[in-house]
Amino acid sequence: KENDRQSDSLHHKSIKRLSREKQSKRMGVENKIITPGDGTNFPKSGDQLTMHYTGTLAAGGKQFDSSVTRGKPFQFVIGIGQVIQGWDEGVMKMSLGEKAILNISSDYGYGASGAPGAIPPNADLNFEVELLAIGTQKAPGFTGGGSCVIL
Repeated sequence: KENDRQSDSLHHKSIKRLSREKQSKRMGVENKIITPGDGTNFPKSGDQLTMHYTGTLAAGGKQFDSSVTRGKPFQFVIGIGQVIQGWDEGVMKMSLGEKAILNISSDYGYGASGAPGAIPPNADLNFEVELLAIGTQKAPGFTGGGSCVIL
């Protein structure tokens, strides 16, 4: 009986430790502003956006995709699930012309499945993003369009 009680006690301590570890892990998306935008114009769900981005793995920093490298801004509609949840939530906090880093936990990225050949399962991601246009309203200095690709 004493061994059972010790075993139960260790089991409960281990569950509490795991629970604390889960609670301390950041989940969702965190924006870190590099260059502020206009502070006035923010995307709303359903807006077509034009952005530049570079995506890297949080662990090790390996780049897996970049519109900047391709020289073609990325266009998509925000807030309707065309992009990962971290983008849908993080980009809506940005104002026109803003450049930021989105730190995205795996559950707001590609989750347990990852993106075969590019993103491992359960990978946290960092995206350097720049909001170039909201609909036809362009950030100062941005004159181009984009390509319609869904991330």
